[in-house]
Amino acid sequence: MHASVARKPEARPTTAVPPAFAGSFDLPTRQSGAAFPLFSLSSRTIADLGERALIERITARLSRPAWLVVGPGDDAAVVEPERGALDVFTTDVQVEGVHFDRGFVAPDAIGHRALAVNLSDLAAMGARPRAALLSLVLPDALDVTTIDGLLDGLLALADAHRVAVVGGNISRSPGPLVVDVTAIGAVPRRRILTRSGARPGDGVYVTGTIGDALVGLESLQDGGAQTMHEQEQRYLRPEPRVRAGWMLASHRAASACMDLSDGMADAVRQVAAASGVGIELDAAALPIPDAVRRWHDARGRDAVAAVLHGGDDYELLFTSRPAHRGRLRGAERALRGLPVTRIGVVTREPRLVVRTGTGRRELPAGFEHFR
Repeated sequence: MHASVARKPEARPTTAVPPAFAGSFDLPTRQSGAAFPLFSLSSRTIADLGERALIERITARLSRPAWLVVGPGDDAAVVEPERGALDVFTTDVQVEGVHFDRGFVAPDAIGHRALAVNLSDLAAMGARPRAALLSLVLPDALDVTTIDGLLDGLLALADAHRVAVVGGNISRSPGPLVVDVTAIGAVPRRRILTRSGARPGDGVYVTGTIGDALVGLESLQDGGAQTMHEQEQRYLRPEPRVRAGWMLASHRAASACMDLSDGMADAVRQVAAASGVGIELDAAALPIPDAVRRWHDARGRDAVAAVLHGGDDYELLFTSRPAHRGRLRGAERALRGLPVTRIGVVTREPRLVVRTGTGRRELPAGFEHFR
């Protein structure tokens, strides 16, 4: 599920965000720092530790910013809204066996990915992240050290983006590990980015490069390769383009925006449908790294089709008016070297096509659950 914008900030009500972690343990320590008992837990499971001790173990690592009025330990968290901004909410879930495989995805990468997918949604709305709620559904036999590692990854990314984990929930799973995160951000009313603002003649752009994460996943599934380390890291620890989203919004440079966590083809379809337009992509302009092209070529695949269908890139697809080139240049200068590539144009005819050296073809299908 993607973000929605809610509530006017002018009245500045105090906002209750359910649920906070149960229990009364509340130490204002740095989120990414450890706060563990002195005895070893290397062989202990969640069932050995118990619910209350696990909650205390988690909440001992959480920071408490000044705007957090009531934190973990009560039935809900209470936060002070950011002055002059609207709140933006998004949620996403990571399910073992669907979104990650613990055979090759380390605990810290699981935690990183669980937060990153939510931060990417906030970035696509032009919002700055502030807070997150973390819910864990845990198998009895899961090692406590796995939870420690998961928190290492999640809280390190949270610290990097000044996000406070303000509460959450723990439950028992009869099967897979499930990590569910709700993230909350803030954006001024006139800076909100949506999918529905593209108009015929707008340029279509993407940040960074695309296709790395899919190749990284396939490499990891094959046992991993040193030559594909960069691609593997793009899958394991994606970098949400929070600053890019904020700069596009601040400079009012984007007419529509969406993140690529579910792939380029999916994002193009969603933006086009929401805006009531067509989009034509230029295959030659797509920023596909050489290593990604070689990987697909070696397997007899069409690299462009594979990249368009694949997901987990966490880049931003956006459109921009020709009259706003100056605004876009201003946003690009603020992106600290992150590439921005024009890859197509918005069309009046509601077709989704890819222009190649041999003609035009229909956009490949994107990723969907249950298909």
